[in-house]
Amino acid sequence: MTRRARRSVDVRRDEILTATVDLVDRHGLAAVRVGDVAAELGVSASLVFYHFGTKDDLVAEAFAHAVERDLAKLDRAVRGDDPVEQLRRLLRLYGPTGQAVGWRVWIDAWALAQREPHIRTVLRRLDHRWSEALRQVVEDGVAAGVFTCPDPAASVARVSALLDGLSVATLVYRTVTRAQLREWVAGLVAAELGVDVQTLS
Repeated sequence: MTRRARRSVDVRRDEILTATVDLVDRHGLAAVRVGDVAAELGVSASLVFYHFGTKDDLVAEAFAHAVERDLAKLDRAVRGDDPVEQLRRLLRLYGPTGQAVGWRVWIDAWALAQREPHIRTVLRRLDHRWSEALRQVVEDGVAAGVFTCPDPAASVARVSALLDGLSVATLVYRTVTRAQLREWVAGLVAAELGVDVQTLS
């Protein structure tokens, strides 16, 4: 068996999905081709089709794979008993304050979600999990006496909307810097939760 043949046999679905997510981040959901994914992995396009059937299936599952990675990070971020530290980790995780990898995919997906029901469903799942995690942290902080927030659900909705909008302005329009994004989000969160903004740094 040749080295390429062994490689083809050994490549698993998760490797194909990971390579697809990387290509999607560089080129966009609509632009990725099965041939590009195969070339990235050094395998045949027929192997990719064997695992996923169609390009649309591949792209949809790759997006879901990316969401699952982020949800695993979300689960790790809310571990522990300190609501303030949990909040800091959540805000660092959600906004494009570190590497931009991931956010370009979500922005691309927002556009496709208008026409692609599967992408829309996955996006809703991510948004729901993020909102629920943040709301639980806020409620735990209120119960512990470290936050003051009469309506956690409304506060979470406002913070999420600001993060989404500023992230688009930062990555797409480039009219907002990452430093401004961090400053403005911290200011809103501090006001919503009745804490000093320095608490969030």
